[in-house]
Amino acid sequence: MTAAILNVSAYRFVPLDALEARRQRLHDDAQAAGLKGTVLLAEEGINLFLAGQAHEVRGWLERLRSDPPFAGLDAKESWSTEVPFQRLKVKVKREIIRMNMPAVRPSSGRAPAVSPATLARWLDAGHDDEGRPVVTLDTRNGFEVDAGAFRGAIDWRLERFSDFPAALAAHLDELADKTIVSYCTGGIRCEKAALVMQEMGLSHSYQLEGGILRYFELTEGAPHWQGRCFVFDEREELAADLCPEASIAPDRATA
Repeated sequence: MTAAILNVSAYRFVPLDALEARRQRLHDDAQAAGLKGTVLLAEEGINLFLAGQAHEVRGWLERLRSDPPFAGLDAKESWSTEVPFQRLKVKVKREIIRMNMPAVRPSSGRAPAVSPATLARWLDAGHDDEGRPVVTLDTRNGFEVDAGAFRGAIDWRLERFSDFPAALAAHLDELADKTIVSYCTGGIRCEKAALVMQEMGLSHSYQLEGGILRYFELTEGAPHWQGRCFVFDEREELAADLCPEASIAPDRATA
């Protein structure tokens, strides 16, 4: 069966106002285009996962990008044979990814990032360009890690992302002499996580640019990765070629 449904995910940390007006406009536009999925808006930015016919999805994204805060917004793409969402939800939230640390504001300045190619090269060598040992730090929930992860990644069995700052504080001494690359599915969690690491004094800490999905897209065969990548839609898990590993499964809410 032809995979005719385009799935996109994107986020941007950018100061936003007029949230309800934006919410209504984006909802009405997505509904008219027949799209399903979730769009979250907050004062700190936007986070979205949508699916539908390719021309409708891309048209919606272009209209979104016509709003100056979202100009040039990068979207990760994958394909499926069915729409992996049951409904359309466009919501205003306190945070687009909940951490419960309002002082952490990525829109005020990003933490350093490494590209997928750089991370793969560092992992090949076992160290960064300065010879410092490299470790990967998974910022996802434990059940997501169970589907797949970088080999040897640090996994604190988080139940929710808001547990990350306390877990980091408890393990600071173990990370002090290493280069740490935090990662998550699409980049949004590791972007906040890298800022917290910097604030806690881990100066050699980074985020993986674009997360696991971008790593799958830009590295040949996803070296150093084992298993699949859990996604919060009915596809449930994606292989390194960004294709679903199994048939459509029941909906599962994000944590």
